[in-house]
Amino acid sequence: MKKVLVVDWLDAYGGAERVIRSLCSTFHFTECYTLINVMKPRDQAKVFDGNNMPIHETKMKFTGGNFRMLLPLFSYFLGTINIDPEADLIISSSHAVAKGIKKSSPHQVHISYFQARNLKYIWDDASLYFGKAHKIAAPLLKRMRKTDIKAAQRPDYIVSNSKFVQAWVKKTYNRDSEVIYPPVDLAHFSLKEKKEDYYVAVGRIEPYKRFDVVVKAFNTTGKKLVIVGDGSQLPELKRMANDNISFTGFVETKEVNKHISKAKGFVHAGIEDFGIAPIEAQACGTPVIAYGYGGVLETIIENETGIFFSELTSRSLEESIHKFETLSFNPHLIRENAERFSIAQFESQMSNFVGLKLKNNYS
Repeated sequence: MKKVLVVDWLDAYGGAERVIRSLCSTFHFTECYTLINVMKPRDQAKVFDGNNMPIHETKMKFTGGNFRMLLPLFSYFLGTINIDPEADLIISSSHAVAKGIKKSSPHQVHISYFQARNLKYIWDDASLYFGKAHKIAAPLLKRMRKTDIKAAQRPDYIVSNSKFVQAWVKKTYNRDSEVIYPPVDLAHFSLKEKKEDYYVAVGRIEPYKRFDVVVKAFNTTGKKLVIVGDGSQLPELKRMANDNISFTGFVETKEVNKHISKAKGFVHAGIEDFGIAPIEAQACGTPVIAYGYGGVLETIIENETGIFFSELTSRSLEESIHKFETLSFNPHLIRENAERFSIAQFESQMSNFVGLKLKNNYS
């Protein structure tokens, strides 16, 4: 049986790429199709686990690192991809448009794994991404949403990475989907019982991650905070931050583990469709303070593995920090909760799901 993989694009190695790595390990694809591949060879080797499979790109490859400027044309370029007619199984990893890939043969089965609410830039987060041009872009957004809804009807089956995304898929596309949580590489994050007197926040330093809320809250509390990660908002946050807040920039996984495992608490303010970083924190036995919306509601047990703050404001976070300081947590129970999201669990569930759908299709 010939199996092929479709992904939106290949650039940086992050949470979505870790999922793709597990998909590759499980299904042993013969080739990959994508809009554009600008990923460093070292990261590409991680994603495909050293397998030098053919990667087919579209003409978007000529844009290089500026490919995101062509957002309104993503669906058009996806339509130029011709899947090998001999492929039996198509699995798409989609956080944008990959779900809309067209079959090249009626016998093919297409299963799309939704890494997030697809094309958030034109749906929930349109005002954040388009800023002051949001109203001017309204006609374009309307057309793009119509195209996106049509594309979402193409997969035979959809798998959502959380119940939060599952509900969004039903509301936005009127499609049912199965929930299979993403894999978290727990082996890289070790349990540490003895904690030090500081908090940690980890992630891409971009506006949608809302590190600004975290910095403002810790400016007020004066408690020690370490922010791990890099991104466009880093210089601005450094200017905002008081001396109790330090920044590491980008560091390798081993170093991230060290910062998280020793911290008394992990702070998470972004709205995540699932959220791998809070799971990694729990794998270290580190309790989480998170904004109570999105996928974290499915991965954190309140007052047992962490607590939530109810409003996305520095004041609400400050109040939760004060509450957090009065509580005690069991690192072993926190680690146990994280183990629900192991790589083995994900690969087993995906293998069983795909196997069942293929059996139904060919029986």
